[in-house]
Amino acid sequence: MPDLILLNKPYGIICQFSEHEKHPTLKSCVDVPGFYPAGRLDTDSEGLLLLTNDGDFQHRISDPRWKLPKTYWVQVEGMATDAQLDALRRGVDLGDFITREAQVERLDPPDLWPRNPPVRFRLSVPDSWLAITIHEGKNRQVRRMTAKVGLPTLRLVRVAIGPWTLQGMAPGEWRRETVALDQLPALKHANGKQRGRAPGGAKSMATRRR
Repeated sequence: MPDLILLNKPYGIICQFSEHEKHPTLKSCVDVPGFYPAGRLDTDSEGLLLLTNDGDFQHRISDPRWKLPKTYWVQVEGMATDAQLDALRRGVDLGDFITREAQVERLDPPDLWPRNPPVRFRLSVPDSWLAITIHEGKNRQVRRMTAKVGLPTLRLVRVAIGPWTLQGMAPGEWRRETVALDQLPALKHANGKQRGRAPGGAKSMATRRR
């Protein structure tokens, strides 16, 4: 049975284990031989990253043909209008591709850990939060989507991938799970939509494993 590591990737960590001249790598959080990311998360994004020691399972998680939903909590510059939300839901033409339909809702400011470094705000412009669930994983897709409709992303936190969530983990913390083989065919039908409170914050600490 494949093993899976769920990591709450901090801001500024690059999704690779080999050394990088500018950014700390995943090795600063998870130093376990034989595990590799199943998909990516931008260096300036935070939240759930899955790592596995099984190549077939890695492909199944990251391949968009399995339609594994990914849910993000997104702080944007501006107050989203109904028209902007509808545009995100229908699909956005980003030039090189048109995004699939997405689930998009307004979100009350979640109880998240402080970001380091803090988000830079423009005092004259309000900000708001959205919950966005997509079934793709193109490069910087969510940021490009919100920018296209006039809502630049200030902070982006991935809170769920399919059935796996960030619940109970502070930045840099991780937990290891064994995935039953009979669970694999069901992954493409998994629903990762998240509502309500934040999945772990500064006061909701899981045991860090090294």
